[in-house]
Amino acid sequence: MGRLDWDQNAYHHRVLLRQLPSHCRRVLDVGSGAGALATKLADRADQVDAIDRSPEMINIARTSTPANVECIAADFMDYELRAEAYDAIVSLSTLHHLPLEPALRGMAAGLRPGGVLAAVGLPKIDLPRELAIEAVAAPGYRVLGMAFAAARATGRVHGFRREPSHDAMPVVLDPALTTRAVRAAATSVLPGSRVRRLTFWRYLLTWHKSA
Repeated sequence: MGRLDWDQNAYHHRVLLRQLPSHCRRVLDVGSGAGALATKLADRADQVDAIDRSPEMINIARTSTPANVECIAADFMDYELRAEAYDAIVSLSTLHHLPLEPALRGMAAGLRPGGVLAAVGLPKIDLPRELAIEAVAAPGYRVLGMAFAAARATGRVHGFRREPSHDAMPVVLDPALTTRAVRAAATSVLPGSRVRRLTFWRYLLTWHKSA
């Protein structure tokens, strides 16, 4: 890990949190990893269910998350999700590990009417269609890396430092679907959903279930 590397998952926490109501009764975090996002969600919800198929990640999460987070070691695709149980379902860097359309159907079924689904995933690079954003992403990543490294050097801020658990997380180096393909699949399963490419090799998918 280089000195200028930074945690893109932590960087995108705020993107997901902006999509949610100020307070929720119950939230589901799909692919919760070591529990960093679930911990932030716990400030916005009465109850957070954090599910991840990695027992190692769940064991780490159980030691670091607050009391209103339940950490569940399970594969989301095999998990018996309660129908219409959640005000919000979020997912960070997980959708590209799952069969997209069945996963979205499962998440939609778990949302209460009026609930929100917000997911940040990794797209397959789509050149030349996304050439402009790719041209910004590479130098932008390095510029932010220098800024965050300088902030960390002061010792007063976290600066999106990668956590020790980062290297234990499963990684897909070549996602199967471009942002355009994700958008097409999401539209077919979740009419009214929105998918937009973000700068640093991520996309944001949002959908509000009809009330």
